[in-house]
Amino acid sequence: MERVVLLLSTLDTKGPETFYLRNSIKTRGTACSVLDMSMSGACPGADITSADVACAGGAKIEDIRVSRERKKITGQMIEGAIKIAIDFMNSGRLAGVIGLGGSTGSLMATNVMRALPFGIPKLMVSSTAALPGLATRYIGAGDIALLHTVIEISGLSKPLMNLLDRAAAAITGMAMVIPLSVESLRDSGVPLVAMSMFGPTERCSNYVRQGLESKGYQVIGFSAAGICDRAMENMISEGFFDAVVELAPGGVGEELLGGMRAAGPDRLTAAGKRGIPQVIAPGGVNLTSPRKSRYKPEHYERRKFELDELRTFLRVSDEEIVAVAKVFAEKLNQASGPTIFLFPTSGWSAVDTPSSHMFDRDQDRLFLRTLKNLSNSVIIREVDANLDEESFAGALVNACLEIFPPA
Repeated sequence: MERVVLLLSTLDTKGPETFYLRNSIKTRGTACSVLDMSMSGACPGADITSADVACAGGAKIEDIRVSRERKKITGQMIEGAIKIAIDFMNSGRLAGVIGLGGSTGSLMATNVMRALPFGIPKLMVSSTAALPGLATRYIGAGDIALLHTVIEISGLSKPLMNLLDRAAAAITGMAMVIPLSVESLRDSGVPLVAMSMFGPTERCSNYVRQGLESKGYQVIGFSAAGICDRAMENMISEGFFDAVVELAPGGVGEELLGGMRAAGPDRLTAAGKRGIPQVIAPGGVNLTSPRKSRYKPEHYERRKFELDELRTFLRVSDEEIVAVAKVFAEKLNQASGPTIFLFPTSGWSAVDTPSSHMFDRDQDRLFLRTLKNLSNSVIIREVDANLDEESFAGALVNACLEIFPPA
């Protein structure tokens, strides 16, 4: 069956530009189908018409064209496009997805892209990719590449044609790589381990990765800054991994406290729901990073650590550490697989070593007492070390080998 690049666009505003991009993709030897997400007048030439998309989304295109409920009809078109894209993928036909648009078109197309799993090539060609806040909105937790057009997508000028040719070459190159799937990873026979990590736990993460790889595991790291750890949860839910090492679950507390590393309400739940083993350490959980524009007066009085010019860590309060521990207990108590929590007695990252002003043994133990009182199935062990030390990493690897599937 021929594999196809799906081109998402709105022909009512980007018709000639879309067809130029489709032809440019085809001339490079890759089949391409245009999916029209237009919500106004009829636009001939699409391989998948706006009427087809509306129908897949449970609506009629005639109703969408006369509706004033912009949010509702946009959602219906997105839902329809997602269903069609997933049908392409499930049939083995989807070689990749490319989108073309301004603000609305980019939002719609990237919503479709984020509904597809990791490994499917995704490229968004957008005239608004650089607007503040939009790039992160477009990408979310998806493996989406953005190409900022700089110039408006309006009229087939030589600069725009050159840019569209580059976009065609990019998605054609991506489509040459067979999309990664859970099944293809399973064929390797090597157990896959997801691991959250961030800068102040980097030494530990390196030791853990090397230790597990020496035992025959493959370790895939995710930067726990609020986005990639969300993606990790998604991939765990999709069945990519056999086990999880949580070195940096700080996004759980940041979600509760409104910090910059907030990782969503589902953080630290996917492994438990799937029943796969997990070993957890509290890297960075005793730190919070609220946006400075949202500082409360008492934030200025807290102990702080300047990680770089953009990020400042504040030590959490006693009340906050108890609240965070309760959330951890609630999430971990729902785990259906083996779970070990390792508690480092001498600080939870390179930021709060015993010689640092950020270290607070009493407050750390307040978290431990709360977790112990509320946990009913989690194995909790203390390790006499700082989390970022080699000795703690060794204890963590040993805990992994106790409960992880054999390599």
